[in-house]
Amino acid sequence: MSVYSTILDKSLNARKQLAVLVDPDKLDYKQVDAVAKHAAEAGIDYFLVGGSLLINNQLDQCIKTLKEKTNIPVVLFPGNTMQMSWKADAILFLSLISGRNAEMLIGRHVISAPYLKVSQLEVISCGYMLIESGKQTAVQYMSNTTPIPADKNDIAMCTAMAGEMLGLKLIYLEAGSGAANPVPCSMIENVKSSLSIPLIVGGGIRTPQQASDVCKAGADLVVVGTAFEKDPGLISEMAAAVHQS
Repeated sequence: MSVYSTILDKSLNARKQLAVLVDPDKLDYKQVDAVAKHAAEAGIDYFLVGGSLLINNQLDQCIKTLKEKTNIPVVLFPGNTMQMSWKADAILFLSLISGRNAEMLIGRHVISAPYLKVSQLEVISCGYMLIESGKQTAVQYMSNTTPIPADKNDIAMCTAMAGEMLGLKLIYLEAGSGAANPVPCSMIENVKSSLSIPLIVGGGIRTPQQASDVCKAGADLVVVGTAFEKDPGLISEMAAAVHQS
């Protein structure tokens, strides 16, 4: 079964999912190994691999380690067109629909499309929406876009609806790596109520309780990264909170 088919099937059956976000720039080999070990033991659903910048040329090695140590699907979560590796299983083809930067909406996709066409990667179109989180995040700065205000549920809902109508297969509400606050549960509820496609939520989720709250609000797939960089052992608690929601 493809990665997207798995996400969709679990979503339709109300089975909540957890993805561990791995930034190759922030973790060395031993840390990636530890994350892989804890993730396999916890039964997480996916790895997302990528970051706003990759400066250490460790993308391929990071993915190789995750694939060698686990049977968990590895999905590229690219910050730019340079973050591609044929070693992964799939790629989120992100269109930043919350902003008005044409390069992030379609420009960079045009550049990468010919390479993805000839690759073995499963390409999953995804409407990416930045939500204000209490401080400027790296993705906000690098994308040169303004996030949707955290109290504007109507704007978020209509943006997500438009993304689905354009044919995108996933919607991703993102507070940003290291966000001061996660996406508000009220916004998640409003967005989810307007969609018939899976909803991903990430950024600022640091505790099992927050992960559970996000799931109960309507997230089908929860993404956590920063919290695990500091404490890989937290993965099992997060997985339990998500899978039991």
